Amino acid sequence: MSTGRTGDRIFAGAARGSGILVLAIMAAIAVFLIWKAIPALQDNKANFITSQDWNPNATPPKFGIAQLAFGTVMSAGLSLVMATPVAIAIALFIAYYSPRKIASGLGYVVDLLAAVPSIVYGLWGLRVLAPHMDGISRFLNDVLGWIPFFGGDSPGKNSIFTASVVLAIMILPIISSISREVFLQVPRANVEAALALGATRWEMIRLAVLPYGQSGVIGASMLGLGRAMGETIAVAMVLTFVPGINIHLLEDGGSTFAANIAKSFGEASPTGRGALIASGLVLFVITLVVNMAARAVVARRKEFV
Repeated sequence: MSTGRTGDRIFAGAARGSGILVLAIMAAIAVFLIWKAIPALQDNKANFITSQDWNPNATPPKFGIAQLAFGTVMSAGLSLVMATPVAIAIALFIAYYSPRKIASGLGYVVDLLAAVPSIVYGLWGLRVLAPHMDGISRFLNDVLGWIPFFGGDSPGKNSIFTASVVLAIMILPIISSISREVFLQVPRANVEAALALGATRWEMIRLAVLPYGQSGVIGASMLGLGRAMGETIAVAMVLTFVPGINIHLLEDGGSTFAANIAKSFGEASPTGRGALIASGLVLFVITLVVNMAARAVVARRKEFV
């Protein structure tokens, strides 16, 4: 008995220490980013929050994050909107519709896709997807052009919309894999009770599976959103940089925090590197806020499960 209590104390201390270590690392990252960004922010002659210019290597330096923030939020948000319903449908099919032999193979394929390097998706998006996006972009422009985001005079293939499609395909396996595991954890008694009361399979999923798995699906979606917001290579390869915010998502041009850092860091001056680090700090804060909001939603949903 004493050995067990000692083990419990060791485990509790290790868990507590790991949590404190994670918080300390995050705080150290934030301090480092602030320390490196302050000199560039002091030299900046433009409004860092609202300016759309990005010329930190100029004399005097002028740079702002408005365009980068817009591109990051729009591309990540649009990719999440496209990927989440498909990912949930795949997870439900594997968990409750597919035969067991097929389900194991499909689950393995989905898990394998989640491990594909982002540069592979970027090359595929650049060489295969982008050349075929002209027709889709023009179709959306013709049908949904009355919506400002899908309007514009010249829809193209190297747009935020194309980047969002690539990001959606990247995060889909992650969301689907985690959602599948959550759905498989639904108590068997709940499922059998719904079926015993005469519910169809879809009614059983709607009444027993989805309410139980809400918090897990939200967590999976936020994990996918985090990857989409921080993705670098795939977006950098697909997007064509055009200065200024363009609300027409089908037109060529745009940029994100991560893609701009990847493209500009090698040629940046000391002030330019500080500006890029400052933009990375903003991305760090946005990601932290998104994850905190997700945790709050998950905690609130648990009350209804």
